[in-house]
Amino acid sequence: MRKEIRIGNRLIGEGHPTFIIAEMSANHNMDYNRAVQIIEAAAKAGADAIKIQTYTADTITMNSDNPCFQITQGTLWDGTTLYKLYQQAYTPWEWQADLKKKAEELGLEFFSSPFDLTAVDFLEGLQVSCYKIASFEINDLPMIRKIAKLGKPMIFATGIALKEDIEAAMEVCRQEGNDQIVLLKCVSAYPAPFEDVNLAMIPQLAKDFDCISGLSDHTMGYEVAVGSIPMGAHVIEKHMTLRRADGGADSAFSMEPEEFAAMVRSIRNVEKAFGTAGYTLGEKQIREKEHSRSLFITKDVKKGEAFSAENVRSIRPACGLHTRYYEEVLGKTATADIPAGTPLRFEHVAGMEKYGPTKVEHTGNPCAKELINE
Repeated sequence: MRKEIRIGNRLIGEGHPTFIIAEMSANHNMDYNRAVQIIEAAAKAGADAIKIQTYTADTITMNSDNPCFQITQGTLWDGTTLYKLYQQAYTPWEWQADLKKKAEELGLEFFSSPFDLTAVDFLEGLQVSCYKIASFEINDLPMIRKIAKLGKPMIFATGIALKEDIEAAMEVCRQEGNDQIVLLKCVSAYPAPFEDVNLAMIPQLAKDFDCISGLSDHTMGYEVAVGSIPMGAHVIEKHMTLRRADGGADSAFSMEPEEFAAMVRSIRNVEKAFGTAGYTLGEKQIREKEHSRSLFITKDVKKGEAFSAENVRSIRPACGLHTRYYEEVLGKTATADIPAGTPLRFEHVAGMEKYGPTKVEHTGNPCAKELINE
């Protein structure tokens, strides 16, 4: 059975356009007007959705200088504490209703990643259409259960998740009767090295967990995002900023609007190129096939003269006899005078009249039309 879910007005899954999410994250740089500009740029670039994050430093961690709260994992943010990072990266909650309204005015879906139970309650008050679960929260089973009970689509990043982490989260969703699940292959490195991406996991996630899968991509550029489409990605998420040079907690690995737009165009072109597995030809290919090869009289032939490699050749275009008859024609004689440049027909070959009038499959070529009309 084909899997599909609906987020707002958009159907997601096999046979539907890739759902492309612009992740604002901290790229607003604590400036409301900049946040609005990012939403406007995302809509102009062709995104389907804008995603934010709903937390405060106090709801996601605690203010402590103890060693376990220090960032020392070799990231962009080493040298500070979790609390200090989130103080500068969070999206003020008082902005979010207006940002949602702006996004929807521009035709974008608007949703968020909550990071605690109070954020879920807040987002329900905004009536968001779905929820994103960050990979670092995939083991927060109480929050996942609370969201699953709402019956809305849930998009999970799997960046730091082991298989058992995903299984535990999916089991909670199943217990609550929520199967509207998307699992995103993700590498929780910022930026992510290409060699760590492992796009082969996209179809594997879909198979193992019987769900829609996609990609949350932290690599630079958009080659990986475009390459994920033939692997079965139905959802793509990329961070977006106005200009990386503007700085900010996430700017270094975020896409600029022109890059995001180029990615969207490339994805849509790949979607157009998919087609279906089969040996049928499209209209343009049928027309082009008229320039394939067939048998022509290439030197004047008199009635009774034998056909030979000197006066019959396989050449372009394809409005004479099929080349499969070449060996059979050689040595037989002409039933009439035939000038050079004539497409060879059964009627021209003594002993081959039994095949009946020549039928030409490709009718775009003028000489083919002439043969059919005769």
